[in-house]
Amino acid sequence: MNNITLIGMPGVGKSTIGVVLAKVLGYQFLDSDLLIQKQENRRLWQIIEEEGYEGFQNVENRVNASIEAENTVIATGGSVVYCEEAMKHLKSVGTVVYLKLSLNSLAKRLGNLKGRGVLLREGQTLESLYEERTPLYEKYADIVVDQEGKDLEASLELLLETLKEKAK
Repeated sequence: MNNITLIGMPGVGKSTIGVVLAKVLGYQFLDSDLLIQKQENRRLWQIIEEEGYEGFQNVENRVNASIEAENTVIATGGSVVYCEEAMKHLKSVGTVVYLKLSLNSLAKRLGNLKGRGVLLREGQTLESLYEERTPLYEKYADIVVDQEGKDLEASLELLLETLKEKAK
């Protein structure tokens, strides 16, 4: 399978870069957060509110593990790396790309985390979330694209170059 799955922290640009990448490659684009909302007929924050932290992870794991696509750029929710079954599936159907950005840059980009449907445990901060997730992103990534100091165009160019190198 030749899908490209984008993983990384909320606000790193998975959906934004994903749409443009799909256009450049002539691929389809799939946002797994939107797929979750469609299948559940609820917004992400409603699922988190109604099902709790673990309930949301179960939904996220089930939906992402069931994605059947070809020639598709898949933008995932930032918490998908907690879902082992989903990550194994996504790795089996394509290349997993970790879009990396520093905590400082993310903090500047992000507003209200809960309003974005970000999965936070009670008392968890952006910093503790970043420290918890970074090793998981690195574990599952086939490719890491460091976006620090880059705009959309420069990030996209670096991603395309990296994908080309990997394909050789």
